[in-house]
Amino acid sequence: MKQLFKQSLPHIVAVAIFFIASYAYFSPLIEGKGLKQHDIEQFRGSAKEIMDYREATGEEPLWTNSMFSGMPAYLISTRFEGNKLTFVDHILQLGKRPASFIFFTLLGFYILMLVMRVNPWLSIVGAFAYGLSSYFFIVIAAGHNAKIHAISYVAPMIAGMVLAFRGKYLGGLALFGLFLGLNLNAGHVQITYYAGFVMVAMTIAYFIDAAIRKEYIRFSKAIGVLAIAGILALGANFSRLYFTYDYGKDSIRGATELTSREDDRTTGLDKKYATDWSYGIAESFNMLIPNLMGGSSMGDLGTDSHTYQFLQDNGVPKAQARQLVQSLPVYWGPQPMTSGPVYIGAIVVFLFMLGLFTVKGSFKWAILGVTILGIMLAWGKNFMPLTDFFLHYFPGYNKFRTVSMILYIAEFTMPLLGMMAVKQVYDGELTNERFMNGLKWSLGIVGGICLLFILMGGTLFHFEAEMDQMYIQAGYPPELFGAIRTDRAALLRADAIRSLAFVLLGAGSIYALQYKKVKPAYFIAILGVLIVADMWVINRRYLNNDNFENITRVEVPFTPTNADKQILADTTLYFRVFNLTVSTFNDANTSYFHKSLGGYHGAKLRRYQEIIDHHLSKQNPKVVDMLNTRYIIARRGESIVAMQNPGALGNAWFVDSFSMVENADEEIEALNNFNPAREAIVDRRFAEFVPNESLSPVDSTDLIELTSYSANRLTYKYKASSERFTVFSDIYYPKGWTAYVDGEKADHFRVNYILRAMILPEGKHEVTFEFKPKMFNAGYTIDLVSSLLLIVVTLAWVALDYFKPLINKK
Repeated sequence: MKQLFKQSLPHIVAVAIFFIASYAYFSPLIEGKGLKQHDIEQFRGSAKEIMDYREATGEEPLWTNSMFSGMPAYLISTRFEGNKLTFVDHILQLGKRPASFIFFTLLGFYILMLVMRVNPWLSIVGAFAYGLSSYFFIVIAAGHNAKIHAISYVAPMIAGMVLAFRGKYLGGLALFGLFLGLNLNAGHVQITYYAGFVMVAMTIAYFIDAAIRKEYIRFSKAIGVLAIAGILALGANFSRLYFTYDYGKDSIRGATELTSREDDRTTGLDKKYATDWSYGIAESFNMLIPNLMGGSSMGDLGTDSHTYQFLQDNGVPKAQARQLVQSLPVYWGPQPMTSGPVYIGAIVVFLFMLGLFTVKGSFKWAILGVTILGIMLAWGKNFMPLTDFFLHYFPGYNKFRTVSMILYIAEFTMPLLGMMAVKQVYDGELTNERFMNGLKWSLGIVGGICLLFILMGGTLFHFEAEMDQMYIQAGYPPELFGAIRTDRAALLRADAIRSLAFVLLGAGSIYALQYKKVKPAYFIAILGVLIVADMWVINRRYLNNDNFENITRVEVPFTPTNADKQILADTTLYFRVFNLTVSTFNDANTSYFHKSLGGYHGAKLRRYQEIIDHHLSKQNPKVVDMLNTRYIIARRGESIVAMQNPGALGNAWFVDSFSMVENADEEIEALNNFNPAREAIVDRRFAEFVPNESLSPVDSTDLIELTSYSANRLTYKYKASSERFTVFSDIYYPKGWTAYVDGEKADHFRVNYILRAMILPEGKHEVTFEFKPKMFNAGYTIDLVSSLLLIVVTLAWVALDYFKPLINKK
């Protein structure tokens, strides 16, 4: 028992340190405050109807009408109850979010370090080298919780892969399967996809090693074990992945039927949309020097800046000048805007470079290769030959936007290889000659880059941003931006000096270890303090206590305006609102209170996006009316008012004519010149559903009305003197919506590019639309069985590993 405690002590200490560090950083959580996150606010607006329905019924609606006139809820807020890995996730994500994300990001890399046979105490340092990457804190500040959630499980997932290739098949199966399953359950497939680049690179390295040793059988067994683990992980997340994939084909991640802008098309996202956030080639150096290009778009230049002095010299009052230096554009890189740089850490970059000179074998080359590939792909539109190739020929790559996110590869690989270099020195594996050769080269390269920017940075760049001209056109004096450019250059130089200092300190500490000038325990403490001191201060620039506020304001982020209150007083069962006072199609505020024509989501339906581009962005009244837009919120002077739209066509209506079109181009164009109250536009593919003869005029006594509403079930009653061509103001999505007339299944089809339509028989009848995707129930069973198997395998591995010493004694 004493021996077991001794072996467990570093792990207990590691967990305690990670827990304390996470809450020290996010200390306002302890005070009961909440983190204000833009995307989480938008999520609360987007998911309000879904969560209200779930709370009222205990069921998942799977559809919401609160955004973009209606869309599946799969990528907004759907709980797949069959996946029991969710319970494991709740246990592992100890404490309050977002502190729990950083806690397990640290712990996960610690597990990987142990698997890589790094000393446990040194593994704690490795965990901080990885877990304090600035990008992780920047995405938390923005509210990209699913992203950091998925990131937290990547390292232990790869640890499982390493175990399998080392012949620890049960451990590899358990660890890889469990954490791949948890990673997928976090709901950010893009991170999983990028982690796949690292896994493929490492698999190639292990294959080369196996080929050299002629250990093909062992390698094949590992691949088999990982395949089984992967199948179980995919099975545990079958519902999530299936519906994401299936819906993706109809979203903006899928292909379009329109033929315009062919040069910008891929089978997924349009190239421009996919590459809007592309890292600049020179900008990549901010992995080493955080303020290379100004840091965040709206940084604080401070009262000792040239900009502040310029404002003072030109008579701007101190209080106003102080506000201005906090709001003027500081970032001058090529991205549209940024919350901060992907700063990996000066010491980490130095250690990575040291690893390139000291670590031997195919593992190093695999890590180097995938790191370079990730950096080059992050350049996006700034390096289109490579980007074009991947967008058109690499499976799944064109489904993701924000290509700069692939820098996550470097954030993972650099501390990994860097710690392998430290491990060599710590374990005494390097001769003095080999060490000094690596130290000289790595210090010369990394330190030299810092020195170059210190001495020449002011002449290498112009420090001008595209946004500068917008401010000048808005009336700001051009001379002001001369002062801002001077400050940008000063920021670069200051951080270059800072990074050089940390590189020298890091190099000095590892030199002292190699030549036994310091005890190993002291070296671990020194290196850990240096890495934390480096990263902690930079991260506080982008996420600090100022980001927190009263928990009530965080949980209820939107306050209704007078216009909202006016609309909420309308007891009409179901209608839509067009809010022109916000960025309509990039804001979920309206969705929190109403059924909105707009919303906030990166995977809206492709056809609806095309309606936005061609019609709603131009406020085409015909399209606004056919979407049953009862209210339009607009500005009238200083006031925000809700105006009732007299042209709103209601939930459903009868038409007495239709026009047949040949393709999507004709269909979307026809919406410019038709009367939606009398006519429907039908794609020829739906010709079998419409009458061959002309329609009879609508009788004044004919009536259809919505009698019952929920997100996934709509019920109408109607009476008609003869068969009627009926248009419904809801979005056509046949993968789950089923129509019934008096309880009997009936056909429905698409009209007006995005709406539903039916040919209804004469008489008095009831029409029901229900959203019940066929695979939802089957997916539950697959999720349940696969996730339970993964949990059982993991528990078996843990139990066998724990009791193994006792078994061996017997």
